[in-house]
Amino acid sequence: MKPRSKRYNADAKKAVTTPLMLPEAVKKLKSFSTTKFDQTVDCVMHLGIDPKQADQMIRGAISLPHGIGKARKVIAFCEDAQANAAKSAGAVEAGIDDLIKKINDGWLDFDVAIASPKVMGKVGKLGRVLGPQGKMPSPKNGTVTADVVTAVKEFAAGKVEFRNDAGGNVHAVVGKLSFDDGKLLDNLQSFIDTIKRMKPSTSKGTYVKKISISATMSPGVQVDLSIVS
Repeated sequence: MKPRSKRYNADAKKAVTTPLMLPEAVKKLKSFSTTKFDQTVDCVMHLGIDPKQADQMIRGAISLPHGIGKARKVIAFCEDAQANAAKSAGAVEAGIDDLIKKINDGWLDFDVAIASPKVMGKVGKLGRVLGPQGKMPSPKNGTVTADVVTAVKEFAAGKVEFRNDAGGNVHAVVGKLSFDDGKLLDNLQSFIDTIKRMKPSTSKGTYVKKISISATMSPGVQVDLSIVS
């Protein structure tokens, strides 16, 4: 493991081991040392699901009330007739055959790929390239849609995708450390409520086991689970 910086270790000493109510957790996160850049704030939820069961997968996308403080690079796999409209909506690249070739040649400088259902037969061939990158379009998170233009606008503005990992954890970017407390609280509450509503009917026992928030260069702060009770 890479050694922690002196700044991180100093912040870790200020961290608390007991869960905090969400407003206090945000204040604690902001009390840590600042950096020369605006740190990204993440929320991680550890869920009582069986990640091996397809019917317990937690996956989707959410437009947070105050965005995430960062524009995202979006591409659109669509028929040529839609390409100009997709670019006008914010796509950095749009089309089908030429775009597929560009990606096969090694270009991956984008964050999100949107696709029209009509072209998914061709896009599916990129699974081995885009799958490991987490960039393969999917209906489950809204990146395969007939309304390509609207999807491009939403994801370019900061719509956030999420998906549980093999350990049952779901995480998402919820903003920047420079956001005022109210905006961070709104975004966090929106994400947490979304995951809460997605509880699979087949999951047993406690659904939300732990919630933690952190910034790019900070220790995590555990959130009191009464927020999901």
